[in-house]
Amino acid sequence: MAKPGKTGLKRIFDATGYSIKGLEAAWKNEAAFRQEVMLAAVGIPLAFWLAETKYDLLWLILPLFLVVAAELTNSAIEAAVDRISDEHHELSGRAKDIGSALVFVCLLLLAVVWSVILLR
Repeated sequence: MAKPGKTGLKRIFDATGYSIKGLEAAWKNEAAFRQEVMLAAVGIPLAFWLAETKYDLLWLILPLFLVVAAELTNSAIEAAVDRISDEHHELSGRAKDIGSALVFVCLLLLAVVWSVILLR
């Protein structure tokens, strides 16, 4: 059964607005997000310059977006956990650590992909 509420273009416009608010909040409140966006801002033009094929370009750019997406996920997890309580709890710490691990794995993927393409 569909959830009641907005449908069609209105829902799409509203969802886009919420997404923009989320990006603004991440930029304002998350230093790691700003750093990773700057990495992408440097990496994407560099990928266009370094790529020898369109597939190289895709493989150089894709992990940059994954890192930013992982950081957004990590930031959302941290905000939700912090909203619940500021007291230390093992599960809260575990959730935050796993979110951080997601970003770390994406950064490793980025390093591996760029190394493989550039060192061939």
